Amino acid sequence: MANFTKSHVPRFSAEVYQNPYLPEGGREVHAIVTVTATGGGTTGGRPVSAGSADGPDAGVVIMVDCSGSMDYPPAKMRGAREATAAALDTVRDGVGFAVVAGTHRATEIYPGGGRLAVAGATTRAEAREALRKLSAGGGTAIGTWLRLTERLLSSAGAGIRHAILLTDGRNEHESPQELRAALDACFGSFTCDARGVGTDWEVKEVTGIASALLGTADIVADPAGLTADFTRMTEKAMGKEVADVVLRLWTPLGAETVFVKQVAPTVEDLTSRRSESGPRSADYPTGSWGNESRDYHLCLRVPAAAVGQEMLAGRVSLIISAPDGPAFATPPRPLSQGLVRAVWTDDAAASTSINPQVAHYTGQAELAQAIQQGLDARKSGDTAGATAKLGRAVQLAGASGNEATAKLLAKVVDVVDAATGTVRLKAKVAEADEMTLETRSTKTIRVKK
Repeated sequence: MANFTKSHVPRFSAEVYQNPYLPEGGREVHAIVTVTATGGGTTGGRPVSAGSADGPDAGVVIMVDCSGSMDYPPAKMRGAREATAAALDTVRDGVGFAVVAGTHRATEIYPGGGRLAVAGATTRAEAREALRKLSAGGGTAIGTWLRLTERLLSSAGAGIRHAILLTDGRNEHESPQELRAALDACFGSFTCDARGVGTDWEVKEVTGIASALLGTADIVADPAGLTADFTRMTEKAMGKEVADVVLRLWTPLGAETVFVKQVAPTVEDLTSRRSESGPRSADYPTGSWGNESRDYHLCLRVPAAAVGQEMLAGRVSLIISAPDGPAFATPPRPLSQGLVRAVWTDDAAASTSINPQVAHYTGQAELAQAIQQGLDARKSGDTAGATAKLGRAVQLAGASGNEATAKLLAKVVDVVDAATGTVRLKAKVAEADEMTLETRSTKTIRVKK
């Protein structure tokens, strides 16, 4: 469990955007909560592990796929070695780190002995030398890589625990149930960014790993791009200041939570990750934070009421929780909180108005879903379904100003009229382009306030 003092925690703020007005008998309340963390910096304000004040304040483990396919072409393994070395150069002095080689089993490449090394000039040089030993051969069982990583990070007692996973193929040497069990066992222990190199891996597998462990997923189609990507990921991990932050949602008697979703910078449905934290109160995990801002979409169902009545529909708080369980038994002081209201009115204009933030992110969530459904339809040979869904995605991307997604869509469909969503499926699509669109489909743009 991590100890925190006031100086260890960045300042959090929570702003609520909603239209609180409901018609008589109306029950569903929508709100966007913008959470911003500021003031942590990179030289202080980091959590220190309880009982190990002299230990590392953070730990990073890099899992490198070393299955046989990493030698086809050899540039993949070469790129993985170079990228891992670059990432280790980015690790801050004093941070714990390790490198794991992943095949049908997990092997400690550096430092060994079931522990993390402490980053410094000597250990980085030793690690770079150890990376020369990485060679391709064997199968792929990602669950074993994750379980070893969990043991390594837990042994160090670090406050911030992060992992990077690189794979080039499918998880063929263990069952989906074994991988799911490993993800469940690792949840809450560390966050994990997952990357697929080349085009022979399964998008839903890699994005599922990142989603389960509150990290990011992306494709690196060309191994030459690995070094820059690994460096960016590690720099971002080094900027994290506080781990195990949960979004705590309290609702009054008679009210219920329909869903809780992160909607920026990516769409991530947190509804099923609810853990009870008190009477009419539940926690939703958000992972580690540095200087950053994220948006969450809440949908609450309240008891119907008459015109003129008003109620507090929900209270959102940011809380630091124990990394190995629910939030602390003694309720901590919220880092920040916001209120969601419900007011019943007979003013039709007021009750039918949609808050701009809610409208924007509802569209972004629909955009992500339309892309996924369209690509699934395309793969199954449903041309009409794929055209309809991807056309709708083009329409939503254009209307919201999501230019990055619009450009990715244009590599899969010929856009006839973006405003109406009129498209034609391209006869030939590069596999890397289709996988990039699928992998990045959940990336959103912020609403212009």
